[in-house]
Amino acid sequence: MTEEKTPSRTPEGPNSAADKAADAKANAYSMDRLSLAFETSARRWELIVYPSLFAFIILAAYGFYLVFSLAKDVHYLAISVDSNMTVIASNMQAVSDNVGQMSANVRTMSVSVESMARDVSTLEPMLANLDAMNQSMRNITLTTYNMRGDMAGLNQNLGRPMSFMNSFMPW
Repeated sequence: MTEEKTPSRTPEGPNSAADKAADAKANAYSMDRLSLAFETSARRWELIVYPSLFAFIILAAYGFYLVFSLAKDVHYLAISVDSNMTVIASNMQAVSDNVGQMSANVRTMSVSVESMARDVSTLEPMLANLDAMNQSMRNITLTTYNMRGDMAGLNQNLGRPMSFMNSFMPW
């Protein structure tokens, strides 16, 4: 850098031509230093701004590519969902028809169950009759058992004399 020279004041007065020339020279010198500092600062900023601008352009291009790819993928996804929705809609129609048939079948079953309930209520007197028949069969079994015992006693009481009597009979 250059050394700064301060102009010397002349004894002619505060507004003399020499003062004005010295002030103009000092102002020119100051402007020269300001310009030099600005150029140095601008070079420093060029080292930062131009690579940053280049990196920003590369990142913007990559971002555009990503957005474009995403838009393309979303387009394919929309086509796929649309075709699958058609299939799902037809399947839902089939499900709706099947649920309608099941509803009709459940109504038929409900009527059948009501009929069975009425039939079971008519079976209750039959159940009482079956209980009476069961009791009668027990009585018959008991009576038959008693008859067997009586027959065994009769066989024993008549068996010996008859075997003796049979020996006299001609047949």
